[in-house]
Amino acid sequence: MLDSKKNTIYIILAGIFITNAIVAELIGGKLIFVGPYVMSIGILPWPIVFITTDLINEYFGEKGVKKLSLITACLIAYCFILLYIALKIPAVVGTGLVSDEQFNGVFGQSMWIIVGSITAFLVSQLIDVTLFHFLKSKTGNKMLWLRSTGSTVISQLFDSFIVLGIAFWLTGKMSTEVYIASAFTGYFVKLIIAILMTPIIYLAHSIIDRYIKNE
Repeated sequence: MLDSKKNTIYIILAGIFITNAIVAELIGGKLIFVGPYVMSIGILPWPIVFITTDLINEYFGEKGVKKLSLITACLIAYCFILLYIALKIPAVVGTGLVSDEQFNGVFGQSMWIIVGSITAFLVSQLIDVTLFHFLKSKTGNKMLWLRSTGSTVISQLFDSFIVLGIAFWLTGKMSTEVYIASAFTGYFVKLIIAILMTPIIYLAHSIIDRYIKNE
């Protein structure tokens, strides 16, 4: 039933999941410095994605996450197709208007970045959901922090290295040294944010339990 409270929770979590995943891809072309190291600013929304993944895992199981991950990957690909079409259509020339050069500079990501992003997303999601359920089978309903953080620790390591490896290292845009340093920088930033947001998981868990308790 569409008016089921549990379905409402799934729709809200799915909306947060998809929005953050797509925004992360769209802003991922901007690189920033974290100390002396380079990191994509697109990393910042990913801890939200993985927290949402864990909540969906908790209430809707492995199938719910895998289905949503596949749908999101297709939506990311769809966004890139629309951007590709938009890049090919000439802009109106005029003062104060966005030029083709400006638009292309922001959204003109290479095909390898797209391939790397989608591949890293699917692989990391599969690893996350598998580890989450493995840890849950060992801990039951206890130690939510362990299965949430534990699955993120491993899955994000793969995510960080896959996307940069495909998009920048394999294409020769990054040296091996810069690639390893940048991947670890992004990984530790995501990990720190995810750990700091652990209380939010417990808060969301409590709110959801109260909301669906009487259903």
